[in-house]
Amino acid sequence: MSEDLNIFLHKDLKPIEGGEGVLSGLKIAIKDNILVRDWPATAGSKILEGFIAPYDATVIRRLKESGATLVGKTNLDEFAMGSSTENSAFGPTKNPWDIKRVPGGSSGGSAAAVAADLCDASLGSDTGGSIRQPAAFCGVTGLKPTYGSVSRYGLIALASSLDVIGPMARDAETVEKVFSVISGADNNDQTTFEYTYRPVETDLSKLKVGLPKELWELSIDPEIKIAVRSFVDWLADKGAKIVDVSLPSVVYALPAYYVILPAEASANLSRYDGIRYRQSVVKDGQKLLERYMDTRSLFGAEVKRRILIGTFALSVGHYDAYYQTAVNVKAKITADHERVFQEIDLLLTPTTPTLPFEFGAKSDPVEMYQSDLMTVAANLAGVPGLSLPCGFSQSNLPIGAQLIAASSGENLLLSVAKQYQMETDWHTRKPN
Repeated sequence: MSEDLNIFLHKDLKPIEGGEGVLSGLKIAIKDNILVRDWPATAGSKILEGFIAPYDATVIRRLKESGATLVGKTNLDEFAMGSSTENSAFGPTKNPWDIKRVPGGSSGGSAAAVAADLCDASLGSDTGGSIRQPAAFCGVTGLKPTYGSVSRYGLIALASSLDVIGPMARDAETVEKVFSVISGADNNDQTTFEYTYRPVETDLSKLKVGLPKELWELSIDPEIKIAVRSFVDWLADKGAKIVDVSLPSVVYALPAYYVILPAEASANLSRYDGIRYRQSVVKDGQKLLERYMDTRSLFGAEVKRRILIGTFALSVGHYDAYYQTAVNVKAKITADHERVFQEIDLLLTPTTPTLPFEFGAKSDPVEMYQSDLMTVAANLAGVPGLSLPCGFSQSNLPIGAQLIAASSGENLLLSVAKQYQMETDWHTRKPN
């Protein structure tokens, strides 16, 4: 099945068997922008084809120490730039629920691997929704942790102020096990903070859940609204207080994100110059600049687009108008979330505005970027978000609901998700 779906890259890899530990017996797939020592790491790009990781990312070292078995590297949009996994240099991954449709992105391979029952859990990375959106499209549970709660050491960088590694699994309990292992401070990543995950037993009757009107008023597929509203009703039946809240700045989240991300990506990807790493285009009599240009032509169209946008936004005469303005919006979004979490415990929204779409349906880049409408604000604010299955469309496509908590509130997200999944079966359903 994995061959048909194009989930795993580097198909000749032998699994790294686990030992004793809290994750003993758990099979975990790894997004191919996370380094596993002696395994290839391409980030879905031809420019890194043949590169072998010289060390383990911190999250990989912690998985190994906890007894997990690593089963392979999963496909992704090139350098994690995309919302459909159509941008991979090694071909798109197909959605196990409908092979004519995308699995989401950029962690589409990791989500599809869990949905197709090829592993117990997987690791992805989330810069603007790249764990939560594919989790919703593939009917699995995915956690974007608080920024800084999980080390980025060994993650191939996209936007360093936004990137975070997180787990996906069929159920929240497995997500929790993996997160408890990979989280925590790391001397190799100075953006991490002292963090010890401790599960909680949440009394749902004491919860106050906010529905941000700015996101609920967006154009959302009616079937998604109905399914997510059923989750809202379930919480209300448990005694939770449901209130409408306002996050005025989130309407600017998407444009701010698509300035900050390309700007940071253009800087991070400047290291792929034909001198370091694997691929280099060398011709007789070639000047250094020509060598740079020929080598960097190996980037795909979406990567080139974002490098150009980011370089423009950072250029003299445009920095204040674009990048600095976007950073100011990011600060406002953070402040809005801090304010609203003084009044409520959780935010609840749909994870995605649309159902999984067919390949080629979003050829316009701006239309594709709108796939992140529901998810980017949590990245800009640095707060944790979780997507969990809450229903299916009439055409048997998964639907995800998104829970967002205050910084370091992963235990609250996972507690609510576990209780919901104890009483419902959406997360247990599997593709035919």
